[in-house]
Amino acid sequence: MTNLKKWLWQGRGIWITAPSVTVCVILFRMLGLLQLWEWAAYDQYMRLRSPEPQDQRIAIVGIDERDIQSLGQPILADGVYAKLIRKLKARQPRVIGLDIFRDIPIEPGHDQLVKVFESTPNLVGIEKVVGETKREIVAPPPALKVRGQVGANDLIVDADNKVRRGLISVDKPTGETVYSFSLHLALRYLKTEGIQPEMIPGSQNWKLGETIFRRFQPNDGGYVRADAGGYQILVNYRGGAKHFEVVSLKDVLNHRLPPDWGRDRIILIGVVGDSFPDFFTTPYSSGLFSGVKPMAGVEVHANLTSQIISAAMDGRPLMRTVSDVAEGVWIFLWAGIGAVLTWFWRHTGCLSQKSYHRRVGQVFAAGILLGITYLAFLYGWWLTIVPPLMAFTGSCVAITAYIAHTAAAIQRTFGRYLSPEVVVNLLENQDGLKLGGKRQKVTILTADLRGFTALSEKILPEDVVNILNLYLASMLEVILSYQGTIDKFMGDGILVIFGAPTMREDDGERAVACAVAMQLTMSRVNAKMEELGWFPLDMGIGINTGEAVVGNIGSEKHSEYTVIGNQVNLAFRIESCAIGNQVLISESTLQEVGAFRLTINGSQRVQPKGVQQPITIYEIGGIGEPYNLVLSQHKDVFCSLRHPIPIIYTLLDGKTLTSAIFRGKMIKLSNQGAEICIRSQDEPFIPPPLSDIKINLININIDDRRTISEDIYAKVLEWSETAGSFYIHFTFIPTTVTGILSSSVE
Repeated sequence: MTNLKKWLWQGRGIWITAPSVTVCVILFRMLGLLQLWEWAAYDQYMRLRSPEPQDQRIAIVGIDERDIQSLGQPILADGVYAKLIRKLKARQPRVIGLDIFRDIPIEPGHDQLVKVFESTPNLVGIEKVVGETKREIVAPPPALKVRGQVGANDLIVDADNKVRRGLISVDKPTGETVYSFSLHLALRYLKTEGIQPEMIPGSQNWKLGETIFRRFQPNDGGYVRADAGGYQILVNYRGGAKHFEVVSLKDVLNHRLPPDWGRDRIILIGVVGDSFPDFFTTPYSSGLFSGVKPMAGVEVHANLTSQIISAAMDGRPLMRTVSDVAEGVWIFLWAGIGAVLTWFWRHTGCLSQKSYHRRVGQVFAAGILLGITYLAFLYGWWLTIVPPLMAFTGSCVAITAYIAHTAAAIQRTFGRYLSPEVVVNLLENQDGLKLGGKRQKVTILTADLRGFTALSEKILPEDVVNILNLYLASMLEVILSYQGTIDKFMGDGILVIFGAPTMREDDGERAVACAVAMQLTMSRVNAKMEELGWFPLDMGIGINTGEAVVGNIGSEKHSEYTVIGNQVNLAFRIESCAIGNQVLISESTLQEVGAFRLTINGSQRVQPKGVQQPITIYEIGGIGEPYNLVLSQHKDVFCSLRHPIPIIYTLLDGKTLTSAIFRGKMIKLSNQGAEICIRSQDEPFIPPPLSDIKINLININIDDRRTISEDIYAKVLEWSETAGSFYIHFTFIPTTVTGILSSSVE
């Protein structure tokens, strides 16, 4: 039960988001808000298909402006059609379809046309059945009506003026069922092949051959509450305009066609000239980069006729759709996929590279959706495209927004949790906010500014804050880019954890790379400092790897995500040994990373305070692939002073001065340090290497009086080869002292 509760909690974003987004998308779908987009996607898929070969069973006699001009008649008389049909009959077609209204006589030649109607049993005429007013209804030719040789040529135009649906039959207000023009032509052709329509028991659907012609329903595909009156099907176009063979009326009348042209074919007669009003837009009529190319009505009927014949004889798929329930499952599936991908990738958002991979993954998943729907379309299935894509996108956006909102709330509550990794840990586990810790291996990085305490005593408090903000903001950017978890800021010090809350194999590598990058970033910080008139800063960094306790530590009233243990203390001790612009690591960190990946500038044995046995620390000069970061090396050149400068110095224990005062002389000077000689053999004490000291120049001339200089802070580097001497590295020099020292060099 506990595991189930944990599993439900960890996946709560999915269980909440996927159903919620699905309900919203289905609601949008039911309101018709997605209908136009879905139609556009459907049209685009149809245009993307390779055009199918011409159906040689069908041909069109097209009447255009040139035919009108050659005959000299703005409206062709009945005699012209009588002559045309007789010539076509002589070519022995299976069916002739006259897609021209002939409800009233147009002389001359009406009697001749009536005789042709009466003597041509394979001729089918048209009537217009559907219309809001009687004016829109066009009666059939009487001579064909009495013989049952008339079909309805009504076409269904969607709200965007495109024809995507065709009629199999239509019902008149009187209750009479009229076959469509296309069905009449197809059935007469199929009858010769021995194929007759069959009614499917228990349904209102017909079957031709092995193909069931399922009636269109109001919510099929991308439609919402469409008028499904009559017997409708989706038109599966073979191609765009002028896809069927078209010959001109003049070619037929003037015997310009091959002798066997038209035999056993369906021949449709209709207008194809651009100036005629019988044109419609279809899915092929426009593309992303092309203008509108309408299709003649006779071509639309040819497509529907070909579709019926091809489905019955060749097994060419009809356009089919899934049920409303199946579509709901389809939408929910993609809402779930979007939720799963975003939810389980949410903890990679703190890294730009992994965030990029997440975006690529989401785009790839959306591509799979488009690929599946397009492949299904090629096999005659209209799986909705826009609703699942919107559900997928909606889930991604919803979870991203939820994570951002929750993370912001947690960060507002827990101001010390600066790392997105910590935020994710809190979101991942319902116990993430509870007190407690666990022991795990981590790499600890500590950084501290050299001489900042002394500097802060000499400048305004507002400047201290501004300097810290500039420094910490720059370091924060670097640390987070290497996935470091910032434990705390301690004035000018920083404690960073690598390996918590998420442990990775490259924690040690990233810690060292981060340290080198931080030191390289200090040049940019100091450039800004000099621009603002402030002193440049030096930073020392220490790194150690080992087991420590990590977690929410404190009380119910106040807690912080932190790391504690001896290994943390050791990291601080190593950092205290570092001079400015230096990165020191422990033996355990060296083993964790591997010496072959690092540039080691040197090593030394030290025994930090509180550590029983001496340890070896290593100075890092750079790290190799994939980081390729190198620290520049500055070699100190010591120059002798014209006159040794007498000094007094005191050791520091942490930030506290010891009571003992020692005397000596500064005999050599470099850009960053100096050589100190003890005053005499009766004061043989030399401070141990890596200890911190405070120095004052004595008996110097300032404003024509002999006095003691302001405090200088330094770290002891090593003992000199000259007996009674040692080298120091300055960590802070007041400006009043800088001029005195530089003027003392030979």
